[in-house]
Amino acid sequence: MTASRIDLKSPDLYAEGVPYAFFDRLRKSEPVYWQPEEGGTGYWAVTKHADVVAVSRDSATFSSALGTTQIDDFDDETRAKQAAMLVNLDPPDHTRLRQLVSRGFTPRMVKSLEAHIRDICSQIVDDLLDAGEVDFVRRAAAPLPLEVIAALLGAPSSDVDRLYDWSNRMIGFDDPEYATTQADGELAAMEIFLYANELAAQRRVEPRDDIVTKLVQPDENGDTLTEMEFNMFFVLLVVAGNETTRNATAGGMQAFIDHPEQWRRLQAEPELAATAVEEILRWVTPVMDFRRTATRDAMIGNQPVVAGDKVVIYYPSANRDEDVFDAPYCFDIARTPNPHVAFGGSGIHFCLGAHLARLELRILFETMAARIDRVEPTGPITRLRSNFISGIKAMPVRIHPRGQ
Repeated sequence: MTASRIDLKSPDLYAEGVPYAFFDRLRKSEPVYWQPEEGGTGYWAVTKHADVVAVSRDSATFSSALGTTQIDDFDDETRAKQAAMLVNLDPPDHTRLRQLVSRGFTPRMVKSLEAHIRDICSQIVDDLLDAGEVDFVRRAAAPLPLEVIAALLGAPSSDVDRLYDWSNRMIGFDDPEYATTQADGELAAMEIFLYANELAAQRRVEPRDDIVTKLVQPDENGDTLTEMEFNMFFVLLVVAGNETTRNATAGGMQAFIDHPEQWRRLQAEPELAATAVEEILRWVTPVMDFRRTATRDAMIGNQPVVAGDKVVIYYPSANRDEDVFDAPYCFDIARTPNPHVAFGGSGIHFCLGAHLARLELRILFETMAARIDRVEPTGPITRLRSNFISGIKAMPVRIHPRGQ
């Protein structure tokens, strides 16, 4: 096959949707595929579920730190800044930082947010029903994670719009609607740094029961985050905590629109909400890829790679792997088992906020299914131009209430 006809790195490709048919062909014929790269060295695209999991689990061979987790090659200065971010670390640095930041994501902390999340979801559905015709992304998918992040941070709800703007500019620098240059994304990061430092200074003087207070306090061994570590984790929290849940929500609703029988099933069997969330995550796969760099010569499946090679693992392809999922192109909210890799596989970089994201999605879809009869599209969706986030920017819909 002439696989070079599709450039997996091109953001334009994903503005039209994830290239599932191409991934299907790669899994069958070239599961570890060499992707040439304009202005870069090229990289190995890993498309099989088993190989994605294997690379994810082997952080000694496939480093997140050597070249960061982004496909692009950064200069030394940019890479040094990125080195303080959790996703761009290997053990033992990753182990230390994850232990420090995980204090804010304990089961108790997540459980303590449940009532607030229910209130947020109830208000979102109130607003949807009152408005009738809405952009589902702006009025439903975006508010939930932003309000939850604000609650986690102890930030006022009045700051939600600022969080939304920063996240869009950092993730959407390839999309002309959000920003025109990568420099603007870096400016957004600096604005988040300033905001983070203001919150940190407040919590040192007036501690609260929120994640910022926990992050600025020493742990039981007296270890604390450096200012750069705190800032970069704050960026990760604002962006990752927003983009993943937002796009899982929008993509999940699109899946229900495309498969109305599954929406009716959720309404009839609300106890399926938890498995529905897992299927939404598999189906949408909000984060499409992460990069690793080989630290030594190795094998991925039957493909040899050499030390220094770039390796990019493609989660949407793994989540449609017919060797793992029966009828992978069937959206089935009762699917079990469902070993999707939407949270990054089972390695040390498994998503720290997975439990919180699942809780948000479950409560929102439970609430919508209980009160909304159906969601009717009133125009085409607009997708994000990004080779990293599988995103929907706009989704015009009409909301039909239940019981009328």
